[in-house]
Amino acid sequence: MKLNRYVPALVFAVLGWLVVGCAQEQPAATRLNTINVRTPEGLKDFFTYTEDRLPLVSAHRGGPREGFPENCIATFEHTLAHTPAILEIDPRYTKDSAIVLMHDETLDRTTNGQGKVADYTLAELRELRLKDTEGNLTEYGIPTYDEALQWARGKTILVVDAKDVPMEVRARKIIANNAEAHAIVISYSMEDTKTCYALSTDILMEMMMGTMEQVDAIDQSGVPWQNVVSFVSHQLPESNAVFDAVHQRKGLCVLGSSRNYDRQYMEGAIGKDELINGYQSLIGIGADIIEADLAIEAGEALAPMQRMDSSKNKYFTWAE
Repeated sequence: MKLNRYVPALVFAVLGWLVVGCAQEQPAATRLNTINVRTPEGLKDFFTYTEDRLPLVSAHRGGPREGFPENCIATFEHTLAHTPAILEIDPRYTKDSAIVLMHDETLDRTTNGQGKVADYTLAELRELRLKDTEGNLTEYGIPTYDEALQWARGKTILVVDAKDVPMEVRARKIIANNAEAHAIVISYSMEDTKTCYALSTDILMEMMMGTMEQVDAIDQSGVPWQNVVSFVSHQLPESNAVFDAVHQRKGLCVLGSSRNYDRQYMEGAIGKDELINGYQSLIGIGADIIEADLAIEAGEALAPMQRMDSSKNKYFTWAE
């Protein structure tokens, strides 16, 4: 896969990917870069590999940064104000069996609370406020999984991690919220993959796909490739074999940047230009989607790689 196949989209890149300020006190007034798929069939088409596919960002934990906490709806909107992206989120159970968005088992790092999430009721968690990436307390509260599923309709696609919520529960919530067209679930085992597919053939799953053995396992599983998005690695791969195999099966490949370029940039080991070049190189070696901690910077890097004539453009609305 060669980078020079993608040409700058001129006005599309300038206007469509314009970095707009997101006024924290007026988030509703901000134009968002949206991904609106509408139907489960459309979602399968969106995640089908084509030569003209649009390289895309997956915002890890929704794209947190200074002023905007992880797993927070205001943060989701801030990310989409700058770049189209799918959003990875983390569900956890409360004491009274509600499901909220929280990466850690405990509250200390990301809120002004203390102790385990599972030791608090939803009402008690509603009293807490979220911290941003710098540890500063914000005005934002903890959202529920249901609220996120409802918010995402017409705006983006959520990628739902597991944490302590079983596959069947995560999938049934998607069905209950009529979110099959704008949410996919992460699966860490073939058993979970088969469970989800048996529950609904409309729900897509992001699966770990770092080896050819894992590719072969899907071939033999009875789960069609149109229901699978492949997470290849958090590290730079030594070979293009998995990318090529997944693309031959019309699947898309996700590659994480949090443990390489994101970390190097945040630690001061590389500069902005090297970060941008790094993101572009991940697409060059075969990735279709970059799961990034620095989602806005990743979106900036991918902007010149868009194509105005892509068959995927019908799913995007670009902020101006």
